[in-house]
Order: sequence, then C-alpha cells, then structure tokens
Amino acid sequence: MIKVVKFGGSSLASAGQFSKVGDIIRSDKHRRYVVPSAPGKRNDKDTKVTDMLYDCYETAEEEGDFKIKLKKIKDRYNSIINGLHLKLSLEEEFNIIAANFAAKAGKDYAASRGEYLNGIIMANYLGFDFIDAAQVIRFDEQGEFDADTTNSILKERLKQSEYAVIPGFYGAKEDGTVVTFSRGGSDITGSIVAKACRADMYENWTDVSGFLVADPRIIKNPKAIKVITYRELRELSYMGATVLHEDAVFPVRKAGIPINIRNTNAPEDEGTLIVENTCQPSLYTITGVAGKKGFVAVNVEKDMMNTEIGFGRKVLEAFEMHGISFEHMPSGIDTMTVFVHQEEFAGKEQQVLSSIHRLAEPDVIDLDGDLALIAVVGRGMKSTRGTAGRIFSALSHANVNVKMIDQGSSELNIIIGVANNDFDNAIKAIYDIFVETQL
Repeated sequence: MIKVVKFGGSSLASAGQFSKVGDIIRSDKHRRYVVPSAPGKRNDKDTKVTDMLYDCYETAEEEGDFKIKLKKIKDRYNSIINGLHLKLSLEEEFNIIAANFAAKAGKDYAASRGEYLNGIIMANYLGFDFIDAAQVIRFDEQGEFDADTTNSILKERLKQSEYAVIPGFYGAKEDGTVVTFSRGGSDITGSIVAKACRADMYENWTDVSGFLVADPRIIKNPKAIKVITYRELRELSYMGATVLHEDAVFPVRKAGIPINIRNTNAPEDEGTLIVENTCQPSLYTITGVAGKKGFVAVNVEKDMMNTEIGFGRKVLEAFEMHGISFEHMPSGIDTMTVFVHQEEFAGKEQQVLSSIHRLAEPDVIDLDGDLALIAVVGRGMKSTRGTAGRIFSALSHANVNVKMIDQGSSELNIIIGVANNDFDNAIKAIYDIFVETQL
C-alpha cells in the first residue's frame, strides 16, 4: 500500500508542529511520499514565510537592501532546525537564494523557496530522500502545467525512492526556470505525486478535521462531512468551500485515488473521505451548503426568443467580447438571465449592454445587483422528494426572498440567488431544515 501525505503551512509552522507531523508519518509505514508546504503562521500576529519571501524579493527588485529581511526568514528556519535538534545547515542554500534575488530570478522562484527549504528540513528530519520539485514537476514554455511530461518524469524518479519528500507549490520549465501554481498549490503537487506513484490514498493534512456541511463563520459548530464525492466537492469548492485547492481534484479523480482530509492537531479524527463514487448514503439529504456574494443578474427579454436560433449565443458573445465569464444562465420562453461577478461587470456595464442590444436586439434588459449565489449540494437529493420545496419553505420562514433558483439535470445541486444582505440568514435556514431538524 502507498500513501502520499501533504501537510499544509499551519502544520509545519514550528518545530512543535514538525514533531507532530513526524509522529503522524512514522505511525504508518505506508506513508511513503511527503509533500510539505512552506511554514505558515505560528499565531495570529505572525507572517507566513511565503509572504515574507514575496516582500523580501520585492525589496531586491527595487534595488534595496534585502539582507535583513532574508535573515529573518533564515531565523524562522533555524528555529525549526534547532527545535528539532537537527545537525543541518541551510547557510549555503541562503547564499544561493541571496545571489538569485540580487540577479532578479523572478517572483515564482522567490515564493518557491519556502517549500524548497521546508522540504530539505523534512527530508533530513525523517531520513527520507529529497526530490526537488523543479526536477520532476514540468511546465511548458507558456508557463502552463504539463501533466503528461510530469507524470512520466515523476513516475520514473519515484521508482528510485521508497521514501521521499517532494516540496509542494512549484515546478520548472525545461530550461530550469521555476514556475509556481496558484496559492495553495501544494495540494495540487500532492495530487500529482499520488497519481504518478499510483497511490492507494492521498492524505491531505491541514488544521481542520475535513469538510463541514456549512461555513463555521456562519453556522456555530456545523456537522462534519464523512464521505463526499468528487462531483459534490467540485460544486462546493467552486462556491467557496476552500479546505482543498479545487485543481487538486483532477489528477487523482482520473486515477480513482481517494483523498482523505485530516487534521494534524487531531490525528485521531477520521476527517473527510473524498471518493469517485459511493453507495454509502449521506447522513443528511444534503452533503453541504456554500455560496458567494457579489453577483449581478442581467435579465434579457425578447418575445419569441425561444424560436430564434442563436439568441443565447449572441447574448453570451456580448460578455465574451468584454472578457467577462458567466456563472449561471437560467432561462424561460421569452427571458434569459446571465449571472456575472458584479466587480468584474461594473466597469464594463454600459459597453456590455450596448453589445447585447446590437447583437441580440432584445426588447428589454434589466439589471439586478448585490446578489449572492448559494449552492445546496448532495447526492441524497436525487432520491429524496420535495427538496426544492423544503428549501423554499425554509427561506420563506426566514423572510428571505428568492431571486432565482436553478437545478441541474443531474439533481446533484440546486443554485439559489438571494440578496447579499440575506446571505447568512439563507445559509442558516437551509442548514437548519436539512441538518438540525432533519425530517
């Protein structure tokens, strides 16, 4: 059995956290490949090492004296090394980093050093091989991740190491230029490693015990999700549930590898298991509820719209021309509504409306701003009657006006549009009807 384990920044912020991680890895001989993030915050007033590196490199780019800032970063790592009583020096590594900062090696290079250095410490602490991600995670000349080349290189390299540490977050082009994933990209690296070694399990260790049914900032002590499918996770992640980087799903999903979200500070908790499919019923009708604020609804009306071939394409072309993507597009016989991010739309509002008039010749265009979209997601909804009715009933009792409701043909999710001001109350009402007072 092979397990790939990824640890987030909060799990590796100090020597004490490193020690917890070491105990977790050593407790299971199947945990063979480790993907570490850069050290995160040790407390609320602390700064993540990645942010320290960005700041330090910015000073270097501006021809300023960055050595004091770099020393503070070195001190963070030395505190971990000394706390673990390791006979390890990163002096030479920091000399190389200083030279590359002075030569303006790039922001991606600067940011990647957090994971790189933590990887060296982790490998030394565990007695594992160290594999520089720049040697095995490949990006093309345009800076796009090259999945096929990476899988081929990484698969061969991992065959040479029974136990290894591969830093997360970055890789490199063929010429060695370092390229990073977006923030939180260590999750992606873990997924890529799991696919390459055909792991039986990808464990993603963080500071929470898996996914929760709802946002704990809105619902006090929400219930945990024990098992969730990739499709459900994709829907919830897209609507703001951020325990796992959403792009981390794709490599393991294709390979049929389950992901287990675990808590470094509570390793006895089972966490959330993310699977391709399951016959296990969910505890509740819904698996989770999540959402985002800040949308505008562009309502387009035209008599006999349904008989006009290409009408929808013409409307969407108006948004495409101005670089605006849409979120949802519910429609009727003579109406269609396009939901877009208000922040993105506001500066181009009149240009888009003018383009819609010119391309589609509608009768009326109406705008409704300051909206929130909420996704109610669950594989259990398909086999449960009256789900939409219960949602409407719950929202009505909470005095929340529903602006839009859209259910996918898969019956996996229902999207609801409400006013921004009603967002929290809507989440509470939906959680209450399906979880607290489940019928």
